[in-house]
Amino acid sequence: MILLIVNPVSGRQRGKAVLSTIIEAYSAEGLDVNVRFTTARGDARALAGSAKHDIYDKIICVGGDGTLNEVISGAIESGEGIPLGYIPLGSTNDFATSIKLPKELPAAIETTLHGDEHSLDIGDFGGLRNFAYIASFGAFTAASYSAPQSTKNAFGHLAYVFEGLKDIVNIKSTHMVIETDSGRYEDDYVFGAVANSTSIGGIVRLDSSLVDMSDGLFEVILIKNVKNPADLNTLFWSVMNSDYDNRMCDFFHSSSVTFRSESGMSWSLDGEEAVSGADIKITNLHNAIKILL
Repeated sequence: MILLIVNPVSGRQRGKAVLSTIIEAYSAEGLDVNVRFTTARGDARALAGSAKHDIYDKIICVGGDGTLNEVISGAIESGEGIPLGYIPLGSTNDFATSIKLPKELPAAIETTLHGDEHSLDIGDFGGLRNFAYIASFGAFTAASYSAPQSTKNAFGHLAYVFEGLKDIVNIKSTHMVIETDSGRYEDDYVFGAVANSTSIGGIVRLDSSLVDMSDGLFEVILIKNVKNPADLNTLFWSVMNSDYDNRMCDFFHSSSVTFRSESGMSWSLDGEEAVSGADIKITNLHNAIKILL
């Protein structure tokens, strides 16, 4: 039996439109499907959290990265260890990009049917929530959505970078102390990301050789306050070339990261808003889920 958790409004309401195709494919394999629609935030988490392994062989998420975030959180909380599949329908699908999951519907369905199980690390955000691939604060969070589609089509990654840098020069920096497994960082930062991904909002990218999504370590990128045109130029070339070894960036790997600031902060977890206090500890949950790839 498959538990199919569908966000009907993902991908401009593609969730409902593709449902019949998905069910037909599963029926052709002789599989029974229990379809459950989400109607509000938290529904996917509750559905995955209540699923039992003696009933369901797989949980398949149909939606965007935000819906997947909830499914993963629920699956971890349940402790059932049910394998997860993902049919991505969101706007950016960073997680699918990082794990090289097919975005075309037929191939994505095929992966949920016959893909192999792979263990992946998941992030714990202060014991409050989980995230699949990124916890971030500051700039860039809206740039992947605000860049006009015509500009994205014409300029690709460059369009995202321009939109992100336009954001970064207007955002107020936050003075932070960051403690890691092996060191301490302190500066005024306009952006930070604790990631297990090669793509962050279409803007910040990491070479795949730097990212292992099951090694128990996060990739952490911190961008310092932009004070003058020279800083902005350095940052532009850093982001364009995915090279974060320069005076504007701190980059490192760590299994846990603690952020300390003077006041509470707004974060984004897999594209969904989250709020923390002045201190937040983010921990890598090593090989916490099994996903079909």
